Amino acid sequence: MQIAIVGLAGSGKSTVFNTLTRGHAETGGYGALTLNVGVVKVPDARLDRLAELYRPKKVVHADVTYVDLPAPPASSEGHVGTEELPAEHLARLRESDALLHVVRAFDDPALPHPAGSVDPARDLEQLDLEFILADLAMVDRRLERLAGSGRHGTPAEREANEREEVVLRQLKVELEAGRPIRDAGLGDDEAKRVRGFRFLTEKPVLVLLNVGEGDLGDAPALTARIAGVYVHEHAMVDHLSAKIEMELGELDAADAATFMEELGITESGLERVIRLSYQLLGLISFLTAGPDEVRAWPVPAGSTAVDAAGTIHTDLARGFIRAETVAYDDLVTLGSTAEARKAGRLRSEGKTYRVADGDVLEILFSR
Repeated sequence: MQIAIVGLAGSGKSTVFNTLTRGHAETGGYGALTLNVGVVKVPDARLDRLAELYRPKKVVHADVTYVDLPAPPASSEGHVGTEELPAEHLARLRESDALLHVVRAFDDPALPHPAGSVDPARDLEQLDLEFILADLAMVDRRLERLAGSGRHGTPAEREANEREEVVLRQLKVELEAGRPIRDAGLGDDEAKRVRGFRFLTEKPVLVLLNVGEGDLGDAPALTARIAGVYVHEHAMVDHLSAKIEMELGELDAADAATFMEELGITESGLERVIRLSYQLLGLISFLTAGPDEVRAWPVPAGSTAVDAAGTIHTDLARGFIRAETVAYDDLVTLGSTAEARKAGRLRSEGKTYRVADGDVLEILFSR
């Protein structure tokens, strides 16, 4: 899973990147063209407990790649700001599975807002508009191409081009009205026809309000207010104080716990952002456990047992026989799969079984 961290200059997105990755990317650059990439292991206490039971050779957490991208320049007549980003940056942005949109909600006289005032709703709308303009430019270019070369080719190719054009014209209407593609209500077939474009406003987005150290008490009300006006499909709004979270990351576990308790923080920023990202993307994790390895495997909610097998290795999906399945809570309560079997908590599931979060699976397959 790759998540692009985006935001206007001065929003604190690089500080958020450092918070999530425990990195040391330079902050306060106000639009410097620096690309930062960090891989984060997804915290999962269930793996630690399973490791105690199985004492495996290794424990493998799921991971998330965060890409901290520079703010795009503002668009102007005849120029789309996002498209003026370096090619590698734009490719990273389009290849991401979701956007983490950091919005400035803190006031700091030492770091004045480039626009002269702090206004989260304004800033949120501004970057959304930049991405809408980038998607619209791509739609217009493709429609122009279809109007020419798209009329040629085999009958099947021409039919496919015509169907694609219908979807693109629908998206053009939405984008010209200032609405993101994620709100267009595309059906599965329509979405498949334009999937290759990797439209920015089609991606799920987690809006993260970056509040000041002294504003944590008012942050829930601000979050509710912004969420009340930012009503979009596949979008969520939350808050954190990136500065506080970065300071917490530099403390040892005991001191961090004390500091969090004093501030009324019940969950670290990393844990909350990852939890919300999984929720936003509709992901769950199934687990595998044995003497060689204990591991978490993220899959889309609703995945079948054979989907889970294919996530581990395509050979397991091809030769799938059944999935020996036990819920994590049952396994740790009973202490072993043997005891789970005796208690009737270990189940044999077929190809169509819908995997649940926390299922511990052993895939049986024919070679």
